[in-house]
Amino acid sequence: MPLTKRRRAMLLAAGVMLPLPVLTGCSSDDDGPPPPAAWDIASAPRSGTTGTGTLRWALDAAPTTLNAFQKTADTGTQRIAGAVLPSLYTLDARGRPQRNGDYLTAADVTSSDPKQVVVYKLNPKAVWSDGRPIGAEDFQAQWRALRGTDEAYGTARNAGYDRIAKIEPGDKEHEVKVTFAKPYTDWRSLFTPLYPKSVMANPAVFTAPADKGLAVGAGPFMVREVSDGSVTLVRNPRWWGDRARLSRVVFQAVPAEKRAEALIAGRLDLAEVDQSTARRIQVTAPDKQAAGAKKGSSAPGKAGAPEPSTGGREAAGAEGRAEGGAEGRATGDTDKNRSQTRALSRFTLRKALDSAYTQLALNGTKGPLADERVRRAVARAIDRKALAKLVLKPMGLPSEPLGNHLLMAGQPGYKDHSGALGDKDTNAAQSLLADAGWRAGGAGRQKALDGKTDDRGRRHSAPTATATATDPATDGATDPATGTDPATDPATDPATDSASGSASQSASGTASASASASATNSERPSDAAPAAGDAGRSGRLGEAAVVRKKGRPLVLRFVLPDDRTAAPLSTVGERIARMLEKIGVRTEITKVSGESYFRDHIATGDYDLALYSWPASAYPATDGRPIYAKPQPAADGSLVVEQNYTRVGTDQIDQFFDQALSELDGGASRSLVSRADSRIWAAAGSIPLYQRPQLIAMRKGLVNAGAFGFATPRYQDIGFRR
Repeated sequence: MPLTKRRRAMLLAAGVMLPLPVLTGCSSDDDGPPPPAAWDIASAPRSGTTGTGTLRWALDAAPTTLNAFQKTADTGTQRIAGAVLPSLYTLDARGRPQRNGDYLTAADVTSSDPKQVVVYKLNPKAVWSDGRPIGAEDFQAQWRALRGTDEAYGTARNAGYDRIAKIEPGDKEHEVKVTFAKPYTDWRSLFTPLYPKSVMANPAVFTAPADKGLAVGAGPFMVREVSDGSVTLVRNPRWWGDRARLSRVVFQAVPAEKRAEALIAGRLDLAEVDQSTARRIQVTAPDKQAAGAKKGSSAPGKAGAPEPSTGGREAAGAEGRAEGGAEGRATGDTDKNRSQTRALSRFTLRKALDSAYTQLALNGTKGPLADERVRRAVARAIDRKALAKLVLKPMGLPSEPLGNHLLMAGQPGYKDHSGALGDKDTNAAQSLLADAGWRAGGAGRQKALDGKTDDRGRRHSAPTATATATDPATDGATDPATGTDPATDPATDPATDSASGSASQSASGTASASASASATNSERPSDAAPAAGDAGRSGRLGEAAVVRKKGRPLVLRFVLPDDRTAAPLSTVGERIARMLEKIGVRTEITKVSGESYFRDHIATGDYDLALYSWPASAYPATDGRPIYAKPQPAADGSLVVEQNYTRVGTDQIDQFFDQALSELDGGASRSLVSRADSRIWAAAGSIPLYQRPQLIAMRKGLVNAGAFGFATPRYQDIGFRR
């Protein structure tokens, strides 16, 4: 479904994504297979499934609304809407819109002069669950609710709907004619999901909470029950398409930190998991179990999960060294590990690159980062390749850094524009700082404070617990204690960012974030790090003198979420802080609760550096503009930032987006989006790091499901193997 709506729910829940036929008529640069790790599903013909059964699917939280256009809509809302409502266009594995034949027999731009006109030809069989045919009145009601002229609806976004001039029945039966006041390249993003007029024509129904249910739908499933923590879907008896292979789908709210427990207890069939749980599932493979038994050890293996062996306990008993109580505890612990291993062996791991990316955000409104030269210096100090390797390689995923803000690798038009900023270059970064007046030497030399506070009474973080002379994340060196590379060794790398601090904001300017990886931070404790100036304890800042300007050291406040599940973000943040040390920049790492991370810090601009994620989009001209648009002053003197939390933008970037939105030629529109991305890189407000890993635990025997990146779920094909 269009990312216009998904942006309100940045925690991307476990995705079941299925392949769709590729449309004919695409230009040659759009053709070809998806890139590596774009999807990972257990494909099977529909005839190979039982045709019944209940799927229990984990959500991060119970949805508060079933209206995907409400400000409080989340990922759960989107999942449910995809199963019970019309999606006129779905996405394939490369993020390309595909006409959905269940609802449309055709949809074309029939005129572009003097006005753009799109004619939708509806499937004559398409009806709402109350028996009424889907028609123009439903399109009209949704347009009037979302065009932004009626405050009673309070919608989060009206992008595209505000460009429509009128909607009317077409010249033939089952046709809907949409006339635009201004050209709109992303017209395929509209009316997905499509709600019945009974929802859209009444503000009270539009804003109703989730527990009121959804009386009318038009998908393979319909909402049967909404209770505390779960939403139950059943087959829609009026569905005209392929019959759903499942009898029921139960979306169950299970917080990220409780997913492993729920899987072990047999309460879930499908769930996005963190890297720690993913490794535990991986080591239940028969060959790895055998290897573990041969080793005769119950200690965690390299993958960070208990080996399915009792060798340690048996050895102690044989040699008579264990006390009765200790042996009993060891037996109990081992039995528990055995039981959990057996439970997790019922699942398989599906992994792909998610349709979302993690970025380093640099707040350009105040302080040193208001100077573009300082932002560029920070960006040139970051080794993006090392960070991508840190996060992705341990799970066997391609570990190339992302080179585009608006498109993911494999999407039509994707190009790496990071050259507009430049690769990692410590000397160039230091030169940029010097040009901006930040220089090392003299009073700027960092003294060993031995854990003391600085001249402003603040304690600074040099996020490292080792006294190595080199940074393995940037120099490719091995850990002198283990002989391994901490940037790639899964035993030392907790960073998966499987749902790393994703950002969202509605029109009201609110935002929320969370993280769904629960691996332990192996680099240092989660509490205060050694002081950045403590050369004796950290051994780090002897590499580069702290830079100063008029006697003031360059210190950046790095805000990170303080959740146990956000350990991967902490690890990435700590590596970045160590990279910045090399150019004499200190960081003050501030941990804040996940609940307030975006609301009180990112959305308000209370940070210098931050890490969070954006979902990618099939409609970058529409969805990219509010993220990178130049902030504008409001009448009350405040700054209207839309979703541009870095507050960095230019008139030229806005112009490219505006032109791309109005360009009906797909190739020309993508070219304009590409030019906008180059300028975004050059402005150095947002530094894309990597596509996030998508790790899905799936019960064995479940088919046509898994990790599927961009593609849209085809719910009616999901089922259990015969």
